[in-house]
Amino acid sequence: MKKNSNGYTGLFIPGPTNIPDRVRQAMNVPMQDMRAPDFGELTLPLFADVKKVMRTTDAEVFMFPASGTGGWESCVSNLFSAGERVLISSFGQFSMLWVDMLERFGLDVEHCEVEWGLGVPHEDYRRILEADRDHKIRGVFACHNETATGVTSNISEIRAILDDLGHPALLCVDGISSLGCIDFRMDEWGVDVVVGGSQKGFMLPTGLAIVGVSQRALERRATANLPRTFLSFDDMMKANATGHFPYTPATQMFHGLRASLDMIFEEGLDNVVARHNRLASAVRAGVHAWGLNLCAKDPSLFSDTVSAIVVPEHVDGAEVLKNAYYRYNLSLGSGLTKVAGKVFRIGHLGDLNEIMVLQALAGSEMALRDSGANIELGSGVAAAQAMFIAENQQSIKKAA
Repeated sequence: MKKNSNGYTGLFIPGPTNIPDRVRQAMNVPMQDMRAPDFGELTLPLFADVKKVMRTTDAEVFMFPASGTGGWESCVSNLFSAGERVLISSFGQFSMLWVDMLERFGLDVEHCEVEWGLGVPHEDYRRILEADRDHKIRGVFACHNETATGVTSNISEIRAILDDLGHPALLCVDGISSLGCIDFRMDEWGVDVVVGGSQKGFMLPTGLAIVGVSQRALERRATANLPRTFLSFDDMMKANATGHFPYTPATQMFHGLRASLDMIFEEGLDNVVARHNRLASAVRAGVHAWGLNLCAKDPSLFSDTVSAIVVPEHVDGAEVLKNAYYRYNLSLGSGLTKVAGKVFRIGHLGDLNEIMVLQALAGSEMALRDSGANIELGSGVAAAQAMFIAENQQSIKKAA
């Protein structure tokens, strides 16, 4: 099957996301000297403004030329030692990969395996931490937004458990598909490490691992014995103090980040979060109008950045993706490992508006029908339209 080359392909995977023209144009600049004495005029404000997105005044921000996986690795290698005990749960592909990384580094991993579609098992965390009276557990890891299943977990509840038990473990969070989209409060929630990626809510190409580390966590560097060179916090901090880097940085990405942060602050971070919730609610309204369910088991877990949609038993989710891509120029997210062929995903994060959501729903409806799903064409689009119109009418009444 040959893809139609007219127009452009609608991108509704959960990352990389659409890059705004303003951001792309900002990156189209000549190369510059990253050792120049004034390079910090570009980079130092970026460190300060990324803190605002993380909602922290205390943390140190690192920007490595890597994907989010590099951010995970920086957290582990700089703050932990081989043989140390850590607690983590997996309930999707990406939380499962973080478990794999911890095990490869030789940590003693207390792994809570959870059904895909659920989130962080708070009761299990409490039970395990309460039994750890000698405080052998040095780190508690959690995925804020599991991209594979469209599940968002409550991170503040983990901090409440740690505080209630007086447990000193570091709280390390994967915020790759939540930062800049879903409400995240590093200082308020007592998060010690948050890992982000440029290709999600920051609306950039893949290539920057954006990591926030609390001052309490930074103290662990003195005792951590895992090897690190490229991802060394120490090397970064020395160079970053003047806005420079210990090796060649991704300079063009910094120009793009400047533009994306400006866009976030012009809209207002609270408004960005509210927009993501509104657009995600429209997607969910469309899915329910089709008579289908989300992979997330409970509305309290629904993600505002990605919806994993369970296809009917007789439908192959991979076929939905192929039909969407080749017949309708629409890129959707695939089901991964345990849910391969059972779900497809609509990413709704970053540079997104109402018309784009309707495009994703319309294309998905046609691809579902072509794949054998018995859904009413236009039903999902109509449900989302009705929601948008009702909200606009409410806004007009409030304004009056």
